[in-house]
Amino acid sequence: MSNFSLWISAMRLRTLPLSVSGIIVGSCLAEYNGFFDWVIFIFAILTTLSLQILSNLANDYGDGVKGTDNQNRIGPERAVQSGRISPSSMYNAIKVNILISIGLAFFLIFFAFNINHFTYSIIFFSLGFICILAAIKYTMGRKAYGYRGLGDLFVFVFFGLVSVIGCYFLYSRQIDHVVFLPAFSVGLLSTAVLNLNNMRDIESDKASNKNTIPVKLGRSKAKTYHFFLVATAIALSAIFGILYYTSVFNLIFMLAYIPLIKHLKTVYNNENPRDLDAELKKLALATLLLSVLLGVGQLI
Repeated sequence: MSNFSLWISAMRLRTLPLSVSGIIVGSCLAEYNGFFDWVIFIFAILTTLSLQILSNLANDYGDGVKGTDNQNRIGPERAVQSGRISPSSMYNAIKVNILISIGLAFFLIFFAFNINHFTYSIIFFSLGFICILAAIKYTMGRKAYGYRGLGDLFVFVFFGLVSVIGCYFLYSRQIDHVVFLPAFSVGLLSTAVLNLNNMRDIESDKASNKNTIPVKLGRSKAKTYHFFLVATAIALSAIFGILYYTSVFNLIFMLAYIPLIKHLKTVYNNENPRDLDAELKKLALATLLLSVLLGVGQLI
């Protein structure tokens, strides 16, 4: 594998579609209410992708140096774990990615608020700093929150509430009631992706003292928790469709319920954690599909 391909692999591109789901929803709702701006959209996407890549590299480094990524892990082999990228090289890449994320966030906030809304700029710069810190501290450091079962909360907040509501605010400089149910739905489905990942790795995480929610609950209760996350997201999005119904086209996002329900059936019947790895991509793409159709459905 070439050096370039190695770094592309370490960035874990398959996680990127999920990260932009909230941006797509927030942007479509902004367009529906007449606030959309292409420049803001482009920089919001780029900033979000940069933060997701930063999180992926930091997770690779954090779990690698702690020994959590080892031969017992079921998922794809990580770069630091395999020795193909040294911890020092990964650490340097993280620092470069932080600078890129800061630069992109600066332009995003500048184009959203210019110099006329200084208070909003300060708030979003602070929020950007918190996002960067959250991306790093999931597995890095002695007090990594992912090792204390707090990853689900952070994913719900940042992939759902911050992504959808924050993105909408960048366009509109206001918060409207229309954004809340989609934000909750995207946040819950994003949390379900993390939960599925942790269900897959429950045995290796337990051995490494990585106390994720599935480690704390056990496999059976983790399945129930997973069902709650996905089913609640479906219910909230359905309520959104009913409350804001103006046309049958608004409800096209319900097509995404088909893969989501099939996914729940697969997880419920699963006995081999290794088989859950394939479901990660399916759930992430189903979340993206629901987000795109929910947003576009409001525009047609």
